[in-house]
Amino acid sequence: MKTIKLVTLAAMVSLTVGVTFTAQSASVPDEKIATLRETPLNVEPTPPAMQKVRNTDIKEVRNYPMQPPVIPHKIDGYQIDLKVNKCMSCHARKRTGDSQAPMVSVTHYMDRENNFLAELSPRRYFCTQCHVPQLDAKLLVENDFVDMDHLINADTNTNNKH
Repeated sequence: MKTIKLVTLAAMVSLTVGVTFTAQSASVPDEKIATLRETPLNVEPTPPAMQKVRNTDIKEVRNYPMQPPVIPHKIDGYQIDLKVNKCMSCHARKRTGDSQAPMVSVTHYMDRENNFLAELSPRRYFCTQCHVPQLDAKLLVENDFVDMDHLINADTNTNNKH
């Protein structure tokens, strides 16, 4: 049994080495490599201008159920690390009266077993893993997303016409 495993392993290693040498010897010429850079690989292109963050403080409508709310203001320089979470200086339950910011959801105070905690859950502590500020930028990809409410209303209107 041990011999069969060794022979199989040796065959796999020799195939891998053979494929590697074949791939290296049949490399693709530089001019055939397409990149997203839209410039040759040996030229450093000028980066596009940074887009401005929308800083309206106006709550945006969510596009789908359970979508994390977007951040309607700048967060440049906000410290969010193991010691400090700047977001909670406005969004913590005790601070919302002064700041007028919405309080974070109670789900942020629950552990994986749905037990309520006195402090933010470690899995919900780093806000920007789900919540992001929005940019004043043109769409990179066309979007024909239709909100669920519009679909329901369109279906209702179609059924009422018949």
